[in-house]
Amino acid sequence: MTQFTHGPIQQIPTDAPNVYAFRITGHIDDDASEAMAEYMNDVFDATEHGKVNMLMDLTGFTGSDWDSMLDGDVIESRFKALTHVHRYAVVGAPEKASKMVNFMDKLIPVEARAFAANESHEAWSFVGATEKAA
Repeated sequence: MTQFTHGPIQQIPTDAPNVYAFRITGHIDDDASEAMAEYMNDVFDATEHGKVNMLMDLTGFTGSDWDSMLDGDVIESRFKALTHVHRYAVVGAPEKASKMVNFMDKLIPVEARAFAANESHEAWSFVGATEKAA
């Protein structure tokens, strides 16, 4: 698959084929949210029985449209993630989002952890990859 980029979302190349990492800089609108969901749905469909790890770098994130979570592709990708994602790391999320990620770790079948902006090395280790030069 080609590297994903759409508006404020840029895929980060990794050294592990089963790790999908993204850097979000700025505000996510409905189009960006839907485009990423479609991309990940394609990834999930291609992996069928395998699992992937994901890393989201939110150190430059400034917010999102509240209704971006209501798109059909976005909802579908969230449900597929429950069976297709093994580990999910979030770096530099706002405090409320970090608390939600750490709380959801206890409820969903995905190992999910939030990391502070200065803990990005630990987050990459958690998902089992390193960032590759583009």
